[in-house]
Amino acid sequence: MSAEATNPATPGPVAPAAPRRRSRPRIDLRRLGRAALLGPASRGRLPDAIGHVVEAHRAHHPDADLEPLRRAYVLAESSHRGQMRKSGEPYITHPLAVTLILAELGAETTTLTASLLHDTVEDTDVTLDQVGEEFGEEVRYLVDGVTKLEKVDYGAAAEPETFRKMLVATGNDVRVMSIKLADRLHNMRTLGVMRPEKQARIAKVTRDVLIPLAERLGVQALKTELEDLVFAILHPEEYEHTRELIVDNASRPDDALAEFADAMRTVLRDADIQAEVLIRPRHFVSVHRVSRKRGRLRGCDFGRLLVLVNEDADCYAVLGELHTCMTPVVSEFKDFIAVPKFNLYQSLHTAVAREDGQVAEVLIRTHQMHKVAEAGVVALGNPYAPPSEEQGGEGGQAEGGTADGERVDPTRPGWLSRLLDWQEAAPDPDTFWSTLREDLAQDREITVFRPDGGALGLPEGATCVDAAYAQYGEDAHACIGARVNGRLATLSTVLRDGDTVQLLMGQDPASEPSREWLDHAHTPAARIAIQRWLAAHPGTEGPAAASDAGASADTADTGGDTDADETEAAGAAQGISVRPVSEGPAPRPDAALTVVDRPGASVRLAGCCTPVPSDEVIGFAVRGGVVTVHRVECAAVSRMMNAGRAQVDVRWGDTTECRVTLVAESFGRPHLLADLTEAMALEGAEIVSATVEPPSQQRVRHTYTLQLPDAAHLPTLMRAMRNVPGVYDVSRAQHHAPTS
Repeated sequence: MSAEATNPATPGPVAPAAPRRRSRPRIDLRRLGRAALLGPASRGRLPDAIGHVVEAHRAHHPDADLEPLRRAYVLAESSHRGQMRKSGEPYITHPLAVTLILAELGAETTTLTASLLHDTVEDTDVTLDQVGEEFGEEVRYLVDGVTKLEKVDYGAAAEPETFRKMLVATGNDVRVMSIKLADRLHNMRTLGVMRPEKQARIAKVTRDVLIPLAERLGVQALKTELEDLVFAILHPEEYEHTRELIVDNASRPDDALAEFADAMRTVLRDADIQAEVLIRPRHFVSVHRVSRKRGRLRGCDFGRLLVLVNEDADCYAVLGELHTCMTPVVSEFKDFIAVPKFNLYQSLHTAVAREDGQVAEVLIRTHQMHKVAEAGVVALGNPYAPPSEEQGGEGGQAEGGTADGERVDPTRPGWLSRLLDWQEAAPDPDTFWSTLREDLAQDREITVFRPDGGALGLPEGATCVDAAYAQYGEDAHACIGARVNGRLATLSTVLRDGDTVQLLMGQDPASEPSREWLDHAHTPAARIAIQRWLAAHPGTEGPAAASDAGASADTADTGGDTDADETEAAGAAQGISVRPVSEGPAPRPDAALTVVDRPGASVRLAGCCTPVPSDEVIGFAVRGGVVTVHRVECAAVSRMMNAGRAQVDVRWGDTTECRVTLVAESFGRPHLLADLTEAMALEGAEIVSATVEPPSQQRVRHTYTLQLPDAAHLPTLMRAMRNVPGVYDVSRAQHHAPTS
């Protein structure tokens, strides 16, 4: 890491640190430097130089074994001895400061040990093998993960390839990135000695890569301070203006937030709710954002109120009291406890107003939620140790670390898995670097669901194209359509949080992605896969119409007697290809049906009941002289009669080919759709259209319109469908259709 530091006296635009949980003064780097120069302490005695680290560590892990920290410090101090930072301080002050940052966040002993050693392999004669022999494989892996690649070997690609290496290492152990974030924070704190252009370069990388990673890993304490430091370097004039706003507000005699806090304490005390009400000042970037949004700032705009309680239920009790006894701003309410954010964050957000128009934002959370909100993955301790191996209170997952969604496995969140997947397909360092920044700029995520009950995590703004490549990888080239919440949708459709997406896949091995899909691809995985295919097939544009294949297919004309879902032609379901149709479902009158008293009249088979030869049928005259034919038991028949439609006598002709709509009821399971469509294909049925509704209570309803060569095969087909595991009923469609 070997970033150069500045003398604290050196002038430079350095923002103040983010608020800390404890009022411990910042470490005295010069004093620690002098302590480090005194050399290692006697065996078994903790060196004075790591006293601050030990104090912070014991606050979170009172029973931790401190011997690894002592040995790590001795090795780091002796190996870095003689190395100096640009500020003139001994280099050992840097790993000490980085380790203190992590200790205050609650990192466990293994992380702190690796943090003390994180620059030894990069900047000294210590080898990774020596680290492994002395401290074990976990520490060796963490140190290796944060060790930079040499420019002499990689040239201009050294920085992007170093980040790629760290991200891959983070995929196996998130503690790698925790150390990197703390390392960058200390380097940013001490960046003033650098040339302005180098400060700007480092600040931009911090803004584009490190801050989004801190956000995604939930380490808000590091993220907010990094934001302020970057703000001060890249936007010094706006930073100075914001600083003046904060200073002016602090000098005002009235303190609206303090008055709100006192009122809340009274409300909660009267309700006998044990709660701590704190004022949480906004950091510089937050104040700047609020000022740009609201214009003139008032007292309550400079901070928020934080209410800390002991149990989840108390959070809702506090919310109820505040909304009952104060004036709530209902539009500001958000429940991140019931629906946590993807980065471990949990809280209730609300706002209350008073008569003069001042509005105070309120955060309500438990003490444990607050710890996780500040420290993110660092608060998990050692997330890889089984709960039964909690050693000294530092081995297991933090409470609340096993909620739904991507928080099921906080050690490998969904966004990280997707990032690691697409980076493998981006071997070029420039492509990786630019795509990484673009990916990390997408700071909000949504969750969409598959018909089989699975879920996909996607960035906000993702489309059906992105969902296809997220689910199928490069096999998504064969995607020919999609249904969103049960309705046919174009592949360009932007998905919303909570949508259910069914992707319709063709079986043609020569399937090609459309170049137009690039306009709709929002995720790196989708764009890279499409670009790779296009690059491998120069001069091939791909099927331009494929981008909207699912929605542009012609629909069967049923004369208005069919449910809307029945008239939409769909693409192929998994396991069999399906052709959309452009002609109406009725054969010629002399081929299938004879109209007794209206020879030559046009005949349509009603889509609501899709009669087949041998069914008892009845006809009705509708608009344009057309005769629509229903099964006599169809629910639409009585309505047609009540509406005064003229009945027409119809009879089946000699043709046995037919079209029929079947409804299959099943329990949800993987590969059910493929098995069901395969069973239909084996019976000679051609799927004209298909609808699969979103699962409800583990049950799925499938509707298929099929073309059969012989109506006599219908019972055999229905029996074959019922024999598919998971299918418990197959019946002829009986829709409640409107009359024409």
